[in-house]
Amino acid sequence: MKIVADNKIPFLKGVLESRAEVVYLPGDRISPAEVKDADALLTRTRTRCGAALLSGSAVKFVATATIGYDHLDTRWLEANGIGWTNAPGCNSSSVAQYLTSVLLNLAVEHQLSLCGRTLGVVGAGNVGAKVARVGAALGMRVLLNDPPRAEREGPAGFVELAQAAAEADFLTLHVPLTSGGNYPTRQLAGRALFEAMKSEAFFINSARGGVCDQAALKTALKRGKIAGAVLDVWENEPDLDPELLELVDFATPHIAGYSADGKANGTAMSVNALSRFFGLGLDNWYPDNVPLPEKCSATLPAAGSFEEKMLTAVNLTYDVREDTRRLRQSPAAFEQQRGNYPLRREFPAFSVHGADPETAGALRQLGFKINP
Repeated sequence: MKIVADNKIPFLKGVLESRAEVVYLPGDRISPAEVKDADALLTRTRTRCGAALLSGSAVKFVATATIGYDHLDTRWLEANGIGWTNAPGCNSSSVAQYLTSVLLNLAVEHQLSLCGRTLGVVGAGNVGAKVARVGAALGMRVLLNDPPRAEREGPAGFVELAQAAAEADFLTLHVPLTSGGNYPTRQLAGRALFEAMKSEAFFINSARGGVCDQAALKTALKRGKIAGAVLDVWENEPDLDPELLELVDFATPHIAGYSADGKANGTAMSVNALSRFFGLGLDNWYPDNVPLPEKCSATLPAAGSFEEKMLTAVNLTYDVREDTRRLRQSPAAFEQQRGNYPLRREFPAFSVHGADPETAGALRQLGFKINP
């Protein structure tokens, strides 16, 4: 059999070669000619998979090593007998790590105490649920907005979007990009939402660029309707609005879920699904070569606020300011920064020393190892 794979899917090379011919290509160069005689396609978000690419091809299965799958025309795939899969939850802990760095960096930069502040989480699926646990670990009050879950499970534990917007000190989006159905999310964050938010509140989007009306966000920031914003995802990626790039507090190139752990999970889920579909005997494969960073431990300072101590530990694992600096320095290199992203491991790969009981408890909840 023949498999065409995005050459930026990590940990994949050498895994399938004993079972198939594997052709690796940049995501934006996967063409109808390349997939015509392929049996399967392994992708990321830069390859649109529908009639234009796959009509008349031999492809029987498409796997995207990502949570999001709005680049797959799933209706067309199913109508044409092509199996497909995504990797739900693969990078949920990575996005939660990203949000932890965002919240703590904002708190320290603006001299805010997070304890007792309200975190509004819009979308409480795999990612949102973990972000909510981050908020709880930081002593925050957490409001969950998730209409599909509220419909299935009952309203207890959920709030309307209007309440989340009105009460949140930090409002963060973790929804898929949808245009139809009962709960469309395209431009969910628009003028009405920003008008409803508190003037001292921060808006965060690490979901999909299209769930935010960037023109409305820009207006809200310029007029002081909200205190600030953080964007990891953008309308019209990789072409960024240069004015908005400078207006937001932190700006990153769609990398919230780019930890090595999240990438390994996404690749493993794709390989496992492909194996089950074709009977390749790799149903439980997982990479055994996920590298560790050079520095995996830190001693926390004895002095300073809870947020400052937490930030010392969290920035050891990931510092959102570094990605912001790189993107602002070279916005045209958006795709290169994604494709050559530096090694990042999640909290359980790190240990801390010298933490006081309060800080140790919070770090332990996040997944850190705590040493005396």
